[in-house]
Amino acid sequence: MPFTPLHLGAGAVFKAVAGRRMSFLVFAGTQVLMDLEPLVGILRGSAVLHGPTHTLAGAVLIGGVGAVTGKPVTNAVLRRVSPASVPVGWPAAFAGAWAGSLSHIVLDAFMHADMRPFWPLTSANPLLYRIDVDHLGLLCLLGATAGGAAVLLRRTWRRRGAARATGD
Repeated sequence: MPFTPLHLGAGAVFKAVAGRRMSFLVFAGTQVLMDLEPLVGILRGSAVLHGPTHTLAGAVLIGGVGAVTGKPVTNAVLRRVSPASVPVGWPAAFAGAWAGSLSHIVLDAFMHADMRPFWPLTSANPLLYRIDVDHLGLLCLLGATAGGAAVLLRRTWRRRGAARATGD
């Protein structure tokens, strides 16, 4: 299914580790860009849904597009939602986009038989079925839970530290 929210579990873990050095919103937008090819394939009734964009080379290219388009869109959304928010810089945009596109390739390679992640070097998919699909989904949900909790804890600690520094 294109646009699976389960991929966001990896993004939550990356965000928990990287903090402001990675944009979660750019990560999420890049996930959608990655699944445009399978969506078109589904609409056309194609036998192969995961083609050139679902290779490492394709993921690097899509990640670049995700960063260049995602940074201004993310900053516009952040300004609208929270005018006091810190804008996303280019390094965080590229980190989010490439974390999104490359993790997408890895996660899809475990479960889609039409994946050729290392093409044109090889047509083999050494990751296929190395993790049971149900376990992969569970790992993504656990990542979302643990990563989300870690992000919230970090934010809480940062706010408490800022409040102590200002004497509030």
